[in-house]
Amino acid sequence: MKRTLCYGLVLMAFVFSTQVIGAEKLHIEGSTTVGPIADGFAEVFKDVYPEVIITVNKSGSGTGAAALVDNRCDIATMSRFMKDKEFKDAITKGVFPVAHAVAMDGVCIVVHPSNPVSALTTEQVRNIYLGKIKNWNQVGGSSSPIVAISRDTASGTYDTFEGFIMKGQKMDSSIEYVSTNPQAFARVKNTRGAIGYVGFGFVQTGVKALTLDGIKPSKQTILSGKYPVSRPLFMFTNGYPELGSTAHKFVTFHLTEIGQEVVEDKGFVPVTNY
Repeated sequence: MKRTLCYGLVLMAFVFSTQVIGAEKLHIEGSTTVGPIADGFAEVFKDVYPEVIITVNKSGSGTGAAALVDNRCDIATMSRFMKDKEFKDAITKGVFPVAHAVAMDGVCIVVHPSNPVSALTTEQVRNIYLGKIKNWNQVGGSSSPIVAISRDTASGTYDTFEGFIMKGQKMDSSIEYVSTNPQAFARVKNTRGAIGYVGFGFVQTGVKALTLDGIKPSKQTILSGKYPVSRPLFMFTNGYPELGSTAHKFVTFHLTEIGQEVVEDKGFVPVTNY
């Protein structure tokens, strides 16, 4: 069961230094998956450091990477690792990306709760998105058309799905694309024949997460890497931030007990276990 975040009490034991930080801005840009974690961290930081202005924009991992490369953000949130081209572009512009893995996640295959199908294989999911399987009765369900939902290509979640599930094969022209995890969740929740994929933190009442290759997505299977589509979630900075700076405290906040509680409260899997 998720622990309740009683910020008023836990902040009394906050281990960060209490030195006054001059008024500053911390701009965070990127992943809609990592966004809720960044929002949670920002909520705590605004209580501890009210003089720091923190903005969190959730526009996609690719947009976050581009913003860091162009020096338009202090921290890029990404649900995938930076691509070679992004690194090369960064170095060309004098930016040196440093990755901070702040949580673990699983890309979960979700369907409408009324769907009798509870498990699929990676191959079956791939064939659905290739357009080879078009009806639920082909995978043990009732006779109804499959409505396949995908994230758009700017998404780190799309890149993870494309790499782990599609194996580089092009999705069928019938696939419907949405921009964010909440949109994918809502589309599946409101469409009986839909199938989609979302981060573990977005598996909520209204959709059903399927067992994939015999492994059910859970905190244990994701942290251990047993779940077939497990991945780390990142915050990237330009170089390693100065020790004691607000940016440094933000990207290492997941290593504290409070940071771990925030990660869990948002439905993701901490990399620490206090």
